[in-house]
Order: sequence, then C-alpha cells, then structure tokens
Amino acid sequence: MARYILTNARIITPFRILDGGNVYVEDGKIVHVGETDMADAQVIDAGGCYLSPGFIDLHVHGGGGADFMDGTPEAFLTIAETHARYGTTALVPTTLTAETDDLLATLDAYTAARRVNTRGAAFLGMHLEGPYFALSQRGAQDPRYIRNPDPAEYQRILDYSPDIVRWSAAPELPGALAFGRCLKERGVLAALAHTDAVYDEVVAAVESGYSLATHFYSAMSGVMRRNAFRYAGVIESVYLLDEIDVEVIADGVHLPAPLLKLIYKVKGIDRIALITDAMRAAGMPPGESILGSEKNGLRVIVEDGVAKLPDRTSFAGSVATANRLVRTFRDLAAVPLHEAVRAASLTPARIMGIDTRKGSIAVGKDADLVLFDENIDVRWTMVEGRVVFGGRAHGA
Repeated sequence: MARYILTNARIITPFRILDGGNVYVEDGKIVHVGETDMADAQVIDAGGCYLSPGFIDLHVHGGGGADFMDGTPEAFLTIAETHARYGTTALVPTTLTAETDDLLATLDAYTAARRVNTRGAAFLGMHLEGPYFALSQRGAQDPRYIRNPDPAEYQRILDYSPDIVRWSAAPELPGALAFGRCLKERGVLAALAHTDAVYDEVVAAVESGYSLATHFYSAMSGVMRRNAFRYAGVIESVYLLDEIDVEVIADGVHLPAPLLKLIYKVKGIDRIALITDAMRAAGMPPGESILGSEKNGLRVIVEDGVAKLPDRTSFAGSVATANRLVRTFRDLAAVPLHEAVRAASLTPARIMGIDTRKGSIAVGKDADLVLFDENIDVRWTMVEGRVVFGGRAHGA
C-alpha cells in the first residue's frame, strides 16, 4: 500500500485547528502527525486547505441514483463511491420498512458488496430502519409494511446476518421494550424512531437499551395533550435525558437555524451526530426520483434541496451529502468548524464504538482523511490509506 506525506494542511482536531501541519500515512494507518522523515513516500500538498478526519454517516439510504433497497451489490458500491466524493469515508447502509424477505435480500447484497468495496466509503454494518413503527409517525415509510415487533421475526433476521449494527423502532409499541433488550444483548444499537411515545415510555426505553434518537425532530412526538393533560413527547424527553444521543439532518431544510442552535446548546457537541439520511437522489440533479427500491418504491420530487411527496405536503427524504451537513451546521448554527467536523466524525465513531480506530486524526487510527476548502467543497478523499477521490499525489 502507498505511503503518503500530507503537507501544508490546516489539520482539524476535535479541539482546535493546527495550521501548516504534516500527516504521515503508511499501510492504511496514520503513523505520525508533525515533522519527521519518511522515505519513498508520495507527497500531497494540501495548499493550505483543511485536512479533516473522514465523515462517518450513521444513517444513509442511497445516492448516485441507487438505493440500498435495490438489493444489489452494484447499488451498494455506487452509493459508497458517490458519498466518498463528498467526504464520507465510512457509512452505515440503511433500509426502509419492507417485507422480511426483502430485508434479507438487502443483507445478502451488503455481504457481497463489502467484500469488493475498495473505491468508496467503508461499510460499518447495516441499519434496519423499521418496520416496527407507529403508523401515526410513519413519515414517508410505506404503511403496508409497518407492524409491531415480532420476536420470531426479529430473532430470525438477527440470526440470519451478523452485519446488523443498529435497528430503529418505536419504543411504545407492544413488545418494543423486549426488542430493545434483545438488541442490547446482541450488541446491536437500539434507536428511537417514528414514534409517538411520551416521557415515561422514553425512560422505559432507555432502561431497555435504547440510546439514540433517529433523525431527531423528524417523525417523533412533541408536547401533546391527552384528556386535557399535557405530556412531554419524545423531543422533550430526549432533551431531558442525557443518556440519549441524537442524529441531526443538518441540511438546512429539515431543521431551521433556531432548532439547530437549540440542539447544539442543549445536547452539546459530544451527543450530536450529523447524518445525511440521503436517498438515491443525493449527488444527482433535481427532478423526479424514487424513495426506496426501484421495484416498489415511492415516487418523489426533488426540489429546494430536499425530496418531497408528489403533492408537496411533506418531505420524503434528504438529498444531503456530508460536506453540506458540516457547512450548514457551521453557518446556520454558528458552530465552530472543528466542532461541526467532530459531529460528523468523532461523535458518530463513539456512538458506534469504533472511536479507537476512526473519527479523528491521531497516530494509530485508520487513514480516513478529507481535504476541503473554506466552503467545505471536497478536493480529495482517502479511505483506509486509499485515495478514492480527488487529485493525484506527486512523487517523493
């Protein structure tokens, strides 16, 4: 594997930005940060641009015209290569609500694609989003496939594939707490999603293993009245419970500036993971597209930087890329750049339990690196020591 010296870079750490630094890469790892000699290395002159840890996307459905629910290795590879162009170096492929057989086929496609994925973002394991959701908070999820947790079904799916690393569900459903405990026992991250829960139900969920709020604010309850009494919904509960991390679609459309600022102020940067939640139209021109598989997905319109239902009554998915998230979080929420990057790298790595090897520029970690300018336009992407997008190094 090639050896690299990255010079003249503004290195983004979790705590500050170091001007004019060097980073040395060998055998896919960061081996030194600072000044040293390394013979026979290729030199990459950053030209004063920012050198960032690669972005880690915990929730993504598609991009480049493909969706993971297409169920083919080719779709997985297309999505991985598309998002690498925008700085994503690792991602968690995400499903939609579907029949069990379709979910199993998608898991098979993941296994096949992972073996040959050398030109795009690395795969971290699968995220099953649904089908255990509240119909009242289904969003753009297909109601035909929404159902309550069934131990026979989810045990079969978990037994089928070791590649499931997270699963999103509504914790107030019958059987959802037992489901959360099962996921925790198997080392799978349980997340709250598409839910109408109230505070006591969220507390019970946390006690049963749920620790992440999937696309915070989207498809979840806020303060409500029942029989004239007010109850805190999932949104208020997540703010109150420090144990819960949040995913944020910081595309500037799903959440306006005041809400981004509120999340940052209350939850803090260590609890925020920026996600794209992108569907197949990410990285593609505006126009008509499909949410979900080409076989039985939902037709949508992409305009104004977001996917909408054809009648334009609701959003139907994000078309964000990771660099857009960082730019928006910095500019709309007034978050310092190194903290916006942290929310797209180290915090997601910590949530997934991989922060000892990914998420920051540090000796011994994977050489997942991104070079970008002041506008967060990506010039170059490296995944585990392989340059997968951007300019060529020049000889040492």
